Amino acid sequence: MMKYLYMWCLLLCVALTASAQQTATTGAVRGTVKTSDGTAAEFVSVRIEGNGAKGSTAGADGKYTINRVAPGSYTLVASFIGLETQKQTVEVRAGETTVADFVLSEDASELQEVVVSEGRLSAESPYVSKMPLKNLENSQVYNSVPNNILIQQAVTNFDDALRNVPGVQKLWESTGRGGDGASYYALRGFEAQATVVNGLPGLTNGSLDPSNIERIEVVKGPSGTLFGSSLVSYGGLINTVTKKPYHGFGGSVGYIAGSFGLNRITADINTPLGNDNVLLRVNTAYQTENSFQDAGFRNSFFIAPTLTYKASEKLSFTFVTEFMQEEKTNQAMLFLGRDTPLQYKNLDDLNYNRKLSLTSNDLSMKNPRYNLQAIATYKISDQWTSQTVISRGSAKSTGYYSYLYDTENGKREFALWITNMQAQTLVTDIQQNFIGDFKIGNMRNRLVVGLDYYGRNLVDNGSGWSWVHNVNAQGDVNYIYPYTGDEMAPTYLTRSSIDKLLSTTTPSANNTRDGQYSAYFSDVINITPQLLAQASLRVDYFDNEGDILTEEDDQTQTALSPKFGLIYQVLPDRLSVFANYLNGFKNVASRTYGQGPSITQTFKPEHANQWEAGVKMSLLAERLNGTISYYDITLDNVVTGGTATTPSLQGGQVRSKGFEFDVNASPVKGLALLAGFSHNDSKVVRGDEANIWLETGRRPIYSGPANQVNLWATYTLTAGSLEGLGFGIGGNYSSQLAILDSQVTGTFYLPEYVVGNASVFFNASKYRIGFNLNNITNKYYYTGYSTINPQKPRNATLSLVYKF
Repeated sequence: MMKYLYMWCLLLCVALTASAQQTATTGAVRGTVKTSDGTAAEFVSVRIEGNGAKGSTAGADGKYTINRVAPGSYTLVASFIGLETQKQTVEVRAGETTVADFVLSEDASELQEVVVSEGRLSAESPYVSKMPLKNLENSQVYNSVPNNILIQQAVTNFDDALRNVPGVQKLWESTGRGGDGASYYALRGFEAQATVVNGLPGLTNGSLDPSNIERIEVVKGPSGTLFGSSLVSYGGLINTVTKKPYHGFGGSVGYIAGSFGLNRITADINTPLGNDNVLLRVNTAYQTENSFQDAGFRNSFFIAPTLTYKASEKLSFTFVTEFMQEEKTNQAMLFLGRDTPLQYKNLDDLNYNRKLSLTSNDLSMKNPRYNLQAIATYKISDQWTSQTVISRGSAKSTGYYSYLYDTENGKREFALWITNMQAQTLVTDIQQNFIGDFKIGNMRNRLVVGLDYYGRNLVDNGSGWSWVHNVNAQGDVNYIYPYTGDEMAPTYLTRSSIDKLLSTTTPSANNTRDGQYSAYFSDVINITPQLLAQASLRVDYFDNEGDILTEEDDQTQTALSPKFGLIYQVLPDRLSVFANYLNGFKNVASRTYGQGPSITQTFKPEHANQWEAGVKMSLLAERLNGTISYYDITLDNVVTGGTATTPSLQGGQVRSKGFEFDVNASPVKGLALLAGFSHNDSKVVRGDEANIWLETGRRPIYSGPANQVNLWATYTLTAGSLEGLGFGIGGNYSSQLAILDSQVTGTFYLPEYVVGNASVFFNASKYRIGFNLNNITNKYYYTGYSTINPQKPRNATLSLVYKF
């Protein structure tokens, strides 16, 4: 990893040297933008008139900085929708900073109130509906976690960021294994993974790094109509929006030190290249961290250069690149038996020594990966825009993957199984979208029409699997093979010993490929200024080659996916009531059965249909944003039953319903609140009599807890000698979680828990210092998905950021 640290230091030195050189020959302009009542005016644009739109945007404190300004006399323009535009003449001198403050009056003819709140959900998202659409105009529910929340909570991993979203629960740790090695989450009663970046396929088989995240959008409900079947869960999708370049030179460097050997260095550098038509922003992070257990580690290096090029007034390009090298050990997960009655009544009976990782630092997995996106945007006319997208991703899994599975022999032991994985997943996505905003008569139409190709190739040339030893929850090891009772020669948890053991296994040689060809449209119509309707449809053709060396498993499927929605703005731009019908689908792989000549079964795609209704609000000058909704999802065409000698049936049904509430508020100056509650009721309506995955009348074990609460509140002093000093407090509640629930196994519950977190920070114009304490009460808590996964005990971080 030293080479990555060297690259990081070299990048930082180059940036700081460039900054110093520019500072010597140029000047800067900085200041504060406030409204007439003295409130900081966030998001106000301050630009230099007639200088290639060089400028900046005011932050949450109302402050802005424009760097690298050539000496001379300029006119500054401060503007924002709803505020009166102001101009001010300034003189810039080399090596000096000119101060220019603005006080803007409200312009009631444009907008009744000034927008000043953080993390506004009312802002347009071009990703949720594949077109710019405000939250109050969108009949689909989504939650947003903005970058400022990640900073306040000193988030160093993606899982912790999602604790701010109502109804999302981590089920399974990131394993790093090929194909699906990222973390699994429960979302509206269905399993989900983070698979989308900027609305496009975002491949990962490990952990996502938060350094390049502008915000996370969790889009609720089946979303197959606009995003297809391979990227989404029936409960929704997780879209990561990356940071983009902006005008001017600036950035930050940061360092976080914390419990369990956490060390994290970050940099965010933005600069024009030659002129303001070419902008570059580079985000990078280097992190090392140990486990809270007796063994285990994770090391990573991440770098994400993003380039924008404005070729003309009509044509622009954006190039987003992310590269990551990650090495880690498997996090401890105990797999409970799925075929016999459970050996353990509960956690107390298991008596797991959670300080034991039951693994070795010598057995690690490497996950190098990249995501590339090239986006060309061409403004055809005032009404139409063309968007052409090409994305490419690669994720590798190289190293040792192991798991601990219940021996199910009555001896209260777990068998350690291991393989040396050599796998790679490659994905390619090509899209062509035409986005329109036009009127037919008096009705405004916002329309997207698109074509989409998504191709995926999975290769695995790793070793076979081998049993290593048995171990109980207290760490006692034996070498008695659980299926014969024979005592085997010891195998130790070292690379040489495991390599020798795996050398006798049969290597895998899997190479599978599939592709999806889709066409879709979505139209949002203003029937009246306050009444909006949305109608969408996707036609999806799935071409599955399966194993590329044989044609026996080839199959094709065609699916239709509709979507409808209604929005009525009771108070324009303030209060909306909405209802939606959403559809999602998945293509079901064929299977073979039979003792003689094998028989191949093919199936129809699964379909999930959601009905939802609720209220969205943006009140008190957008200081109070929130959503209340009730949803009902029915999943049909689930494959049930079937053995090696008997066919499967298709007709299973799962129903998931519930309600969610979230609020994002700034009720008084300096106070910000993010809170949510979710309740989910899931049940298998039609399934099998003895199937832990699909047993009639039971709650599916992937559904997550029934009730969840999330809360995060900060208060920052906005005046006086301690201006910038702030405090944060919050946490999460989860009701009990059934990780197994079947007449075959019985039921195993993980208990409910409450985990509290707190922070104190000081945020100045040039630096930020923060101290965070997580799991304040040192709660021993767990999550899982037929597994028992211990979570971090009390831990602390100290973060330092220098801004330039």
